[in-house]
Amino acid sequence: MSEVEDYTGRTGRNETREEQLDRNWAELLQELRVLQTGVQILAGFLLTLPFQERFEDLDDFQVNLYLANVVVAALTTSFILLPVSVHRRLFRKRLKETLVSSADTITKIALGGVGLLSAGTAALVFDVTLDRSAGLTAGGALLGVLLVLLVYVPLHLNRRAAANGKPSVERDSDG
Repeated sequence: MSEVEDYTGRTGRNETREEQLDRNWAELLQELRVLQTGVQILAGFLLTLPFQERFEDLDDFQVNLYLANVVVAALTTSFILLPVSVHRRLFRKRLKETLVSSADTITKIALGGVGLLSAGTAALVFDVTLDRSAGLTAGGALLGVLLVLLVYVPLHLNRRAAANGKPSVERDSDG
């Protein structure tokens, strides 16, 4: 297929492969912007806690859970920034397909980090405000709900689209 030939075989769009990759990259960047905002809010909340008077009242479990959440927030932030770093390294090397593919994988990891951070933060808040049982229950329940929302629902929608004769995202590699 030449560079000017339409790449319509799998997407149903009248675009070249390069246009598709540009669109996919733009969509991934928008998703990363949404993730970044959520992580910044949770990380900001976590980073203010040690400066509160009540922080000294936390038991060892709560301090460890807090520190684990800070580490997850920092790692998730790093994964959200990673596609930008990859883009800088691959810029003008005609490796957009590699960029989009790696950014897709990195974004999925970042989504997992956001889910883990959300559940961990909820567990900490419930543990501090109510008790250990409530914290573990809230964190576990939220983690379960997030697994359904972030993993099962997209897989189910992909399978349903494939069953209806629409191309699968996994086979299509189009976002």
